[in-house]
Amino acid sequence: MRFLPLLLLALATSACAAETVLPLWPEGVPGKRVAPSKSVLDRIGAKGSYAGHETFINEPSITVYPAANPNGAAVIVCPGGGYWFLSTKNEGTGVCEWLNSIGVTGILLRYRTPTADETLPHDYPVQDLQRSLGLVRAHAKEWNIDPKRVGVIGFSAGANLVGHASWDRTPRTYEQKPGVDDPRGPDFTVFVYGGGFLDKEDMTKFREGFSVPADAPPCFFVVAHNDRTNPVEAAKLYLEYKRQNIQAELHIYSKGGHGFGTRQTKFPVDGWTKSAGEWMTSEGYFNASK
Repeated sequence: MRFLPLLLLALATSACAAETVLPLWPEGVPGKRVAPSKSVLDRIGAKGSYAGHETFINEPSITVYPAANPNGAAVIVCPGGGYWFLSTKNEGTGVCEWLNSIGVTGILLRYRTPTADETLPHDYPVQDLQRSLGLVRAHAKEWNIDPKRVGVIGFSAGANLVGHASWDRTPRTYEQKPGVDDPRGPDFTVFVYGGGFLDKEDMTKFREGFSVPADAPPCFFVVAHNDRTNPVEAAKLYLEYKRQNIQAELHIYSKGGHGFGTRQTKFPVDGWTKSAGEWMTSEGYFNASK
C-alpha cells in the first residue's frame, strides 16, 4: 500500500507532462513521525492511495508544471485532506492546469501524510512547504520564475498549512541548508476554505498564541457560506488584514460547500479561479489572460 504514492506520482507526472519532480529532503527527511492511530488508518481505508487521493507520503516532493507562456509567477499548490491524505486531483493537478492556463508555473507539493496524530499536525507539512519555497527560489532562473513572485495556495488542511507558513513567525523546526533554504515566506497567499486559527470556544477570537503579523503576505480568501465555520474563519482573518491595512480580498459564495476545489458545481463559486486570477493581476504578480 505504501508504494502506491510513488506509482501514482509517476502516472500523474507522465499524464500532465510535468517538467521536474524533486525530492525535498535528499539528505534525509527531518523529524520522526508517530505511527498512525487505528482511527486514522480506519479513515484512510484499506485502499490507502488511489487516483486523486494519496497518503502514506514519507518522501515529500514537488512536481513542477511549467506554463507554455510563463509570466514569471509561480504558485506552490497544497491540497487538502485533513492531514491524513492529499486530494491531489481536485485540489492539486487541476489547480496546476488552471495556473498554467494563465501563464503561472504550478508546483504541486506532496507533503508528508498522515500527520493527523501529531501534537501539531501542521508541523512537518510546514517544514515541507518552507523547503519548497527555498527550492523554487533556488531554481528560479532555471524555471523562468521571478523569485519575488512565488505564492502559495492551499485548500482545507492545505489552507491551514499555507496559513501557518504565511503568518507564523516562530523559528524553523529543521536545520536549514545553505543555498537551498530561504528565510522568506510566500510572496502572496490564496486561502481556500481553510480554518484552524480561531478559538474553539469563542470564534470571535483567534486561538491563543496566534496573530496575523504586520508583514503578512497579501491574501485572497475564498469560501462558501454553507461550509460549516470556515466562512467565520475567512471573515475574521480578512478583518484583521483590513485592520492592519494589509492587502487582501475576500469572497464568500452562498453555495458550494466544502471541497469544491476545481470541480464544477454549477454554483457561482465556480468563478473563484477567475476572481483569483484577476486579484493576482491587480496586485502585479502577473497578467491573467483567462
